[in-house]
Amino acid sequence: MIREYAVVGGGIGGCSIAALLNAHGHDVVLIEKEPTLGGCASTFIHHGNSYNAGATTISGYHEGGVVKRLFDTVGVTPNLISTNPAITILQGKKSCIRYRDIDTFVKEMERFYPHPKHGEFWKLVYSVQEAFYTLEASYYYSNRSWLKKIASLLSFYPLLKTFRSYLFSNSREFITRFYGDVTPEFMDFLDAQILIVAQASSDKVNFFTAALALGYTFYETHYPIGGMGTICESLTSKIADIRKGCKVITIKRDKKLYHITTSAGIIRARNLIMGTSHYESSQWFDDKEIRDYYASFEKRNNHQSAFILYMKIKSDTVFQHHYQLISDSVIPYTISKSLFVSFSDPFDTAFTTGYYHITASIHTDSRIWLGLSPSCYKTQKTELHDLLQGWICDRLCIRRDEIVESFAATPKTFSRYINRTQLGGNAMTLWNFLPLLPSNDTHIRGFYQVGDTSYAAQGWPGVVMGAFNCLRLIHE
Repeated sequence: MIREYAVVGGGIGGCSIAALLNAHGHDVVLIEKEPTLGGCASTFIHHGNSYNAGATTISGYHEGGVVKRLFDTVGVTPNLISTNPAITILQGKKSCIRYRDIDTFVKEMERFYPHPKHGEFWKLVYSVQEAFYTLEASYYYSNRSWLKKIASLLSFYPLLKTFRSYLFSNSREFITRFYGDVTPEFMDFLDAQILIVAQASSDKVNFFTAALALGYTFYETHYPIGGMGTICESLTSKIADIRKGCKVITIKRDKKLYHITTSAGIIRARNLIMGTSHYESSQWFDDKEIRDYYASFEKRNNHQSAFILYMKIKSDTVFQHHYQLISDSVIPYTISKSLFVSFSDPFDTAFTTGYYHITASIHTDSRIWLGLSPSCYKTQKTELHDLLQGWICDRLCIRRDEIVESFAATPKTFSRYINRTQLGGNAMTLWNFLPLLPSNDTHIRGFYQVGDTSYAAQGWPGVVMGAFNCLRLIHE
């Protein structure tokens, strides 16, 4: 049997494009190496306990949001609860809450980081968000040919016209000029927020990107009942052919078909969509044209990854869904001063009963973890595990005897389970801007790509925008 579309990789990107193709009447098979869907946004079982692998929150599922549009198109309603506040930020002795209501949040800013320009600044951030979501569905991006690329870039003219003063300004310089004076503490606060979404600090992105990163909490964010993996499971629930636990071994192509050799046999398809990382996908191909395609983007690889601490605790304390801890200095073996800590909901009996399950993530560089001797790797992993666990316990008042289970994952762990060490996708930096980044189509017949290393990059909204872009390019 020859399939119309084969999608390799059941992360957010692969699940999104597979669900969209299926909703539009296309024949599609979704192939995933692991027994569960989600990739970086999956849920896994360890010693009988459920944990979110990496991603823990959903943004973009609000009226007018691109993630809401995805689920509406597919005809599925995910099981979510709204989180407000989105994050509680702990920095030094401060405990600052990211309220959704902008006026309430500005008062919070004025209380903890006094400055007369907070109201003006955060309302500017909010206005950029509002204008962006108004324009978001009007542009697209193609790399199929130079003519297609130029035509697609012209579709960005309204965006360029609206945001031109922010697209070409260094974010940190813009913020410093805007405020007149910025304390190192407040800049660390902003950088921690920007890094969550943009995957880069304020000195490396333009102000437009920084504003989108800083403003996402002014829209609804959501907690998934049953864990992040349930979102991808529900998203793909109408697809007839999903091959879980099916490992791709090699992919070959001829003039008409892609031949995907898997642990469960060969799948043949006229079109191939890779829901994998650009930086670690050439391993499945011996086709020179495809390998050269991936190699052309290797210089965009920032080797950014994550170290993640997982904990199960028994506590009577009432915790928020999300905290961000900010340190005065970069944490050893990482590239960040901040740790994002997510708690399961105490009423989420589909995830756990009577316990809190924690996923705490911090940015690192994969090269810090690869190539080490087994003993050095183990020592380094243990040191960072213990440091982060102590930081969380001390800052959130968790007693050591309340910890039931605690373990960690490094870039090496993610390489083993989801075939990638680079996590978070392409950061939209001043040196890594759109015309240089991969699109969801390619110059190769029937060969497409989705996920956080292609347009429109990271996070639920970015990856879903890429899936819609891919669908548009397929239908052209």
